[in-house]
Amino acid sequence: MRVLLQRVTQASVTIDGDVYAQIKQGFLLLVGITQEDSEETVEKLAKKAAELRVFEDEKGKMNLSLRDIGGSILSISQFTLYADCRRGRRPGFEKAARPLQAKPLYEYFNEQLRSYGIPVETGVFGADMKIELCNDGPVTILLDSAEWQEGTIWQK
Repeated sequence: MRVLLQRVTQASVTIDGDVYAQIKQGFLLLVGITQEDSEETVEKLAKKAAELRVFEDEKGKMNLSLRDIGGSILSISQFTLYADCRRGRRPGFEKAARPLQAKPLYEYFNEQLRSYGIPVETGVFGADMKIELCNDGPVTILLDSAEWQEGTIWQK
């Protein structure tokens, strides 16, 4: 599972010309699911995103979490995070989970985020969406479950 996390002052998703969802301060999460992902993977990554301290405290240090600042999440499904561009000029998406597997895990991911008391808005799985955001910082972080190893921060 890959989550591209962007700290934002605002973000919105438009579908068919209409604003479908929007948030103020918080995270825009682009969420990619791979064939190896499970509910356990989703739970760990949701916990990491919910507790990540990337908002500045009164001293200007990244020390506050999304809950600390009362922020929200705009979560967008993004299979293209698993693009394989090693050969040719057209990316392959063989590692991305198919919709029958990915959609329930994406929905479970959003439920897990909400279980931490965070307001979560979403796009529509599989829809053609237009995303607008104001990246704050800019702060952009890639969370990748493939980096999990025994004794790493992912296990804490």
